[in-house]
Amino acid sequence: MPSRPRLSRRLPHRSSDVKTRARKGTAAVVHAPSVVQEGAIVGRDVVIGAFCFVARGARIGDGTRIQCHTSVWDGVELGEDVFVGPAATFTNVKRPRARIVRAPNWDRTHVGDGATIGAASVLVAPVNVGPRAMIGAGAVVTRDVPANAIVVGNPAEIVGFACACGERLYRGRRPKRAQCKDCGSRFVPDRHGGLCLA
Repeated sequence: MPSRPRLSRRLPHRSSDVKTRARKGTAAVVHAPSVVQEGAIVGRDVVIGAFCFVARGARIGDGTRIQCHTSVWDGVELGEDVFVGPAATFTNVKRPRARIVRAPNWDRTHVGDGATIGAASVLVAPVNVGPRAMIGAGAVVTRDVPANAIVVGNPAEIVGFACACGERLYRGRRPKRAQCKDCGSRFVPDRHGGLCLA
């Protein structure tokens, strides 16, 4: 029997391979049968997957990608270059009742630039997700997430910190300093429990 090729467990250094998507300035691409209500603010180079709904009071920043089966309600604001995984859920009322009208006083959700919202995660408004934060698939976010934090679980808890390129910077508590092994970006603590570029 021929021997199988031995695969290296060590991945090559990818710092030269980190690429960003170029902005073309094109109108949003909305895949059928998704619905974007009149009055919603949708930026340039946005992609909205199939079976999505964007309400009239929602705001979606340039370069954001929303995967299928996601609803972005009134009071939800997604920054630039946000990735929203399939079937992510945004709420806009903390204590809903069918008989009580909450409009137009929606609870707000703000997702910072470059953040990632994992598949089937739930963001319970009011909540702020910091820039470049990473919400794990299936997480239930009930409180604010600092910049660059990685959160998982129900309720979501910080388990580490991520670089803008998406690679893990650090496991556990917030570091005093961090440098990405892939792209070389350097980070220091910010005033809000997260990290910012040094």
